Amino acid sequence: MGGGIAAIFDMDGLLVDSEPLWVRAEIEVFATVGVSLSPDDCATTTGLRIDRVAAHWHRLRPWPGPGPDAVAAAIVDRMEQLLSTEAAPLPGVAHALRLVGDQGARLALASSSSPRLIDATLGRLGLSDTFEVVRSAAAESHGKPHPAVYLSTAAALGLDPTRCIAFEDSLNGIIAAKAASMGCIAVPEARRRFEPAFRVADMVLPSLATLTADAWRTVLRHRGLV
Repeated sequence: MGGGIAAIFDMDGLLVDSEPLWVRAEIEVFATVGVSLSPDDCATTTGLRIDRVAAHWHRLRPWPGPGPDAVAAAIVDRMEQLLSTEAAPLPGVAHALRLVGDQGARLALASSSSPRLIDATLGRLGLSDTFEVVRSAAAESHGKPHPAVYLSTAAALGLDPTRCIAFEDSLNGIIAAKAASMGCIAVPEARRRFEPAFRVADMVLPSLATLTADAWRTVLRHRGLV
């Protein structure tokens, strides 16, 4: 394994305010097969790969006609349209990427989204050339909260996973990062920030905009990396 330290960023809900777009796409597409979802319903599957989301609702509310794979594909099609035209960065994205890069960290991205949606989002945000490694959980046997995408990202970087710090917004993502033996900085949405479950992360921040060099070094010290 090579040397160095990596900062591995999730994408949806961390770099881009995509959750409202996912909710729109899921509600629209599931309605076409007779499944009525509320925003609260959609929140229960945040952080899961879209094929698992479709399988989840098919199991709970089975519908006739197109199967879960077809529904998942339709959601991805709709999301690609929405991300390409409406995706907006969350506060502090450029700041956090620059800060950890200036501290010597290598940058990577590990997302539950498909490669098409990753490309659409990074293109929209002007981040297409930012990350040394970009991995999609769609290429793995299991999505988050399984650690597969994080382990693959570390392998592509040539780093032991213990030398990586993940940035995550969802509990499923945090579980995946910790299961991969990585450190984790959590940036949950405001309404969930104080939930006890997020304390499994090494640090919880209200926003990427609040990340400081001292905070980054504190996490590295906690992980024995400095």
